[in-house]
Amino acid sequence: MQGQNQQQAYDRGITIFSPDGRLYQVEYAREAVKRGTASIGVRTSDGVVLAVDKRIRSPLMERSSVEKIHKADDHIGIASAGHVADARQLIDFARRQAQVNQLRYGEPVGVETLTKEITDYIQQYTQVGGARPFGVALIIGGIVNGEPRLFETDPSGTPYEWKALAVGADRGDIRDYLEEHYDEGMDLDEGVDLALAALASVNDDGLTPEGIGVATVDVETETFGQLTDEEKEAHLAEADLLDTGDDADEEGEGEDTEEE
Repeated sequence: MQGQNQQQAYDRGITIFSPDGRLYQVEYAREAVKRGTASIGVRTSDGVVLAVDKRIRSPLMERSSVEKIHKADDHIGIASAGHVADARQLIDFARRQAQVNQLRYGEPVGVETLTKEITDYIQQYTQVGGARPFGVALIIGGIVNGEPRLFETDPSGTPYEWKALAVGADRGDIRDYLEEHYDEGMDLDEGVDLALAALASVNDDGLTPEGIGVATVDVETETFGQLTDEEKEAHLAEADLLDTGDDADEEGEGEDTEEE
């Protein structure tokens, strides 16, 4: 009984390490990320691709209200998996930091610089009493001086740089698919096709243009842009990934943890 009480103490306090050096609340926050629907990032020679699963819980919900990809600056996009409200807080913070950098230094913020400012902010919530960690992971992709960069943040406040990655549900299976099929020499369209194929690899019924989100930041214009439903449908049809059935009753992975 005494051991169980000690376990609960480590479990409840974000500022208390367990005897084996673990912060349980941070680990629980990572579990919250896994309950969100998948988001994928792919870095290519021509730019970066962000793709997300936007499955909804009810046919009565407006699909346009499900936002998992956001523009942080003209040259940077962010995709997320995890708690919606947490993601919105971090994205608003990222936008403010991007504007502060522009005003202070007269130049666009670097992707790595912005990522580390976000992770510094996240890390503060892993060592402050009375607060909890952010239950969300972000994929931050953009172009700086013609170079594509792709980063991940996690609830511990650690930044990682990737060539291709996935966060959220089925992360392991999607990452295995990306490791097998990723090619550093692919162009932007091939990067979009790879991201969609990776999403489809864990969706038995195929994909619909309305049920996914895709954004790119290309090297030539260094501008963030989202694909229209027609463009997404063309990619899906060409790769034979299009779901021709009715997905209106398809449900998301977590009731409160998936979007953004």
